[in-house]
Amino acid sequence: MTKVTAQVSVSVDGFYAGPQFDGDGDWIDSAESAAFFRVTRWVTEATAWRERQGFTGGEQDTNSDVIAETFAAAGAYVMGRRMADGGEVPWGDDPPFRAPVFVVTHRPRQRLLREGGTSFTYVTDGVASAVEQARAVAGGKNVAVAGGGSLVRQVLKAGLLDELELHVVPVVLGTGLRLFDADLDLGDKEAVELTPTRVIHTPQVTHIRYAVGGRAPLVLDDRGRGGGPTVTAN
Repeated sequence: MTKVTAQVSVSVDGFYAGPQFDGDGDWIDSAESAAFFRVTRWVTEATAWRERQGFTGGEQDTNSDVIAETFAAAGAYVMGRRMADGGEVPWGDDPPFRAPVFVVTHRPRQRLLREGGTSFTYVTDGVASAVEQARAVAGGKNVAVAGGGSLVRQVLKAGLLDELELHVVPVVLGTGLRLFDADLDLGDKEAVELTPTRVIHTPQVTHIRYAVGGRAPLVLDDRGRGGGPTVTAN
């Protein structure tokens, strides 16, 4: 059964990149980039990632197995325009996705066909439409929300995300682009419940997979009296 999934590498304090690059200078030299490459170092050091990029070397370890599994599970991708624009040149003619990619954007563009089965379709009528189109061509595999973080929040906010895997890197960044923020529009006494389904620990990163539940009210428990939740917070 097709699931909508997201994979995000984050610091212990919840950032997936540094402060957003303002476009002045080269992104690769920015604070956003420095933090992003720190939390994704486990990826770039892995054999499975390097092979997918056409590179050699890397570590053939548990982290590499997690990456290989993720690539194998994806039948289509949903991506934000900023990520697509930033990756277009470095990905080259043979991007690593090897599946249809649906780019959420406000700016129309003709579909791009690339080698290896990758295509980029630019979707201008919202994230739900992009997910629906990706699901239709995923062939029973997962629809992978490739990012960035703002797009992951949009999919979560819309109730479309089935599974979230956080790759928690043992570093505190202190500031930057936070994965979860107030734009989820949760009520003061409301939450999105997650159920852990798998945890894999390595020295470089801890992989935590969650099944995503729906929005739920926060309840006041009995504060240790043994009777469980007693009062529903409206």
